[in-house]
Amino acid sequence: MVRIEVDHGLCVGNAMCVATAPGVFAHNENRQSTVVDAAGDPEALVLEAAANCPVSAIRVVEAETGRTLFPPEPGAGS
Repeated sequence: MVRIEVDHGLCVGNAMCVATAPGVFAHNENRQSTVVDAAGDPEALVLEAAANCPVSAIRVVEAETGRTLFPPEPGAGS
Protein backbone atom coordinates (compact mmCIF):
# COMPACT_ATOMS: atom_id res chain seq x y z
CA MET A 1 0.00 0.00 0.00
CA VAL A 2 1.21 3.48 -0.79
CA ARG A 3 0.45 6.95 0.53
CA ILE A 4 0.06 9.57 -2.20
CA GLU A 5 0.38 13.31 -1.70
CA VAL A 6 -0.42 16.05 -4.20
CA ASP A 7 1.17 19.43 -3.54
CA HIS A 8 -1.57 21.91 -4.45
CA GLY A 9 1.00 24.69 -4.32
CA LEU A 10 2.58 23.11 -7.41
CA CYS A 11 -0.32 21.37 -9.19
CA VAL A 12 -1.48 23.20 -12.32
CA GLY A 13 -4.31 20.81 -13.23
CA ASN A 14 -2.61 19.31 -16.28
CA ALA A 15 -4.54 16.03 -15.64
CA MET A 16 -1.75 13.69 -16.74
CA CYS A 17 -2.22 11.80 -13.47
CA VAL A 18 -6.00 11.63 -13.94
CA ALA A 19 -5.50 10.20 -17.43
CA THR A 20 -2.86 7.69 -16.26
CA ALA A 21 -4.47 6.51 -13.01
CA PRO A 22 -8.16 7.55 -13.04
CA GLY A 23 -8.99 5.21 -10.18
CA VAL A 24 -6.61 7.14 -7.93
CA PHE A 25 -6.73 10.76 -9.09
CA ALA A 26 -9.52 13.20 -9.91
CA HIS A 27 -9.78 16.96 -10.17
CA ASN A 28 -11.15 18.92 -7.22
CA GLU A 29 -13.30 22.06 -7.44
CA ASN A 30 -10.15 24.11 -8.16
CA ARG A 31 -9.24 21.84 -11.09
CA GLN A 32 -6.27 20.48 -9.20
CA SER A 33 -5.56 16.80 -8.83
CA THR A 34 -6.53 15.06 -5.62
CA VAL A 35 -6.33 11.47 -4.42
CA VAL A 36 -9.73 9.78 -4.37
CA ASP A 37 -8.56 6.20 -3.69
CA ALA A 38 -4.89 5.35 -3.11
CA ALA A 39 -5.63 1.71 -3.99
CA GLY A 40 -7.75 2.55 -7.05
CA ASP A 41 -5.11 1.54 -9.60
CA PRO A 42 -1.96 -0.62 -9.53
CA GLU A 43 1.11 0.92 -7.90
CA ALA A 44 2.93 0.89 -11.24
CA LEU A 45 0.31 3.26 -12.70
CA VAL A 46 0.54 5.55 -9.67
CA LEU A 47 4.31 5.76 -10.10
CA GLU A 48 3.89 6.40 -13.84
CA ALA A 49 1.39 9.18 -13.07
CA ALA A 50 3.81 10.76 -10.60
CA ALA A 51 6.69 10.54 -13.06
CA ASN A 52 4.59 12.15 -15.81
CA CYS A 53 3.49 15.12 -13.70
CA PRO A 54 4.96 18.15 -15.50
CA VAL A 55 5.46 20.09 -12.25
CA SER A 56 6.47 17.16 -9.97
CA ALA A 57 3.53 17.78 -7.64
CA ILE A 58 3.02 14.10 -6.71
CA ARG A 59 4.87 12.26 -3.95
CA VAL A 60 4.44 8.51 -3.44
CA VAL A 61 5.49 6.92 -0.15
CA GLU A 62 5.46 3.29 0.95
CA ALA A 63 2.83 3.39 3.73
CA GLU A 64 4.39 0.79 6.03
CA THR A 65 7.99 1.97 5.94
CA GLY A 66 7.69 5.65 5.03
CA ARG A 67 10.22 5.10 2.24
CA THR A 68 9.80 7.55 -0.62
CA LEU A 69 9.11 5.74 -3.89
CA PHE A 70 8.72 8.90 -5.98
CA PRO A 71 10.41 11.24 -6.51
CA PRO A 72 13.60 9.20 -6.17
CA GLU A 73 15.63 10.18 -3.15
CA PRO A 74 19.03 11.74 -3.95
CA GLY A 75 21.63 9.03 -4.30
CA ALA A 76 19.06 6.26 -4.75
CA GLY A 77 20.24 3.70 -7.22
CA SER A 78 23.78 5.05 -7.32
